[in-house]
This record gives sequence, C-alpha cells and structure tokens, in this order.
Amino acid sequence: QVQVVQSGGGLVQPGGSLRLSCVAPGTIFGASTMAWYRQAPGEPRVWVATIQRTGTAVHANSLKDRFTISRDSAKNTLYLQMDSLKPEDTATYYCKFVSGMTEYWGQGTQVNVTS
Repeated sequence: QVQVVQSGGGLVQPGGSLRLSCVAPGTIFGASTMAWYRQAPGEPRVWVATIQRTGTAVHANSLKDRFTISRDSAKNTLYLQMDSLKPEDTATYYCKFVSGMTEYWGQGTQVNVTS
C-alpha cells in the first residue's frame, strides 16, 4: 500500500507563515502530477495548486500571491509555502499525487490561523 505522509501544519497567527510537506515513495513521485487541496469545516474540498511533471506550477487565483507550490525530487517531497496567512485559510490541507489513473492522497494536516 502506497503511503503519502504529510507534515507541517499547526497553529499560526494572522500574517504568519507555514510550510506544508508531503512525502511520497519514489516509485510514484517522479511519475506524478502533484497538487494541494484544502477543506474548511462544513465546506467542500477545493483545489489550491498543482505542479506538473514538467515543473510548471499553477495556483488558485485567490491564493497565488501568498501560496507557493514546489517540489524537491531528491527528497521525494512536495511543499506548500503559505505566507501572510489569514483566518480564512484555516482548513485541513491535503496533498495529492496522480500517477496514471491512480490518485494518492495524504492523510491531511490541520492549519489553524487565529490570534
């Protein structure tokens, strides 16, 4: 069973920063399109950003000035750098790897932005 492991969430004050990480096995990392999603309480899961196998990154328009998706292929790790955080960024964040027709999701990591 493929395990995708997330880390890096937590409690942060408005205006602060967090970096989320997501590690996947090398067998799927190199072959995958990778993405981040988030889900606020009572809301549907929504797309945040994607990075293609080519390295091309796309972010949700409402977040592109504050959030940055990146990857480190040597570490099989996907990142989401989140700056200037706002209370409305409070959510559970999920990473996703898509390899062929198969999706691999992380377990989710909670981000709470509050003073």
